[in-house]
Amino acid sequence: MAEVGQERRQITDPKMMRALAHPARLAILEHLNSTGEPTTATEFAEIVGLSPSATSYHLRELAKVNMIEEAPSRGDGRERVWQSPAHSFQIDLEQGRGDPETRAAEDALMAVYLERDQARLRAFLSRARDEPQEWRDAAGLTTSTIFVTADELKTFLEQVHELIDPLKKRHRPEAPPDGARTVRVHFAAFPDD
Repeated sequence: MAEVGQERRQITDPKMMRALAHPARLAILEHLNSTGEPTTATEFAEIVGLSPSATSYHLRELAKVNMIEEAPSRGDGRERVWQSPAHSFQIDLEQGRGDPETRAAEDALMAVYLERDQARLRAFLSRARDEPQEWRDAAGLTTSTIFVTADELKTFLEQVHELIDPLKKRHRPEAPPDGARTVRVHFAAFPDD
């Protein structure tokens, strides 16, 4: 078995997908997966913008489907601390091919996921003019049309992941470099004929 937070998990169970198809739950899992830091319901409440009791409910729902688990106590044991058993999750779209329940769960999860990312992008674009010049120059939104085989696309995506991986928050646990900010990288590559 892999060390906590070191494995990449394939999600094939529609119950897991339905549990994740909520913005607060995605935010919880995103925080755990991006930082690797065990976190309490009260700390999550600030992240997801809900009360600690509402956040506790979402934590229990994620725990029911083994998306998160209790972490060792930080001290007196009075507060529950949560961690992710994986550093990332991937949905196996092949699973939903013949099963309407799985397909519906996949579609619901992907809709919530894409809406969150689109909302972040819209929020950035609405404030982009107020960003410092160096960040306006560094940020980008682009669409390119490429002509590739499936193998070439797979290799291309592997290369993108190799570039991103060492820059992930969880791989830079020491103090970030001066001037560093959290940056969201949203990347999609898909056939569009």
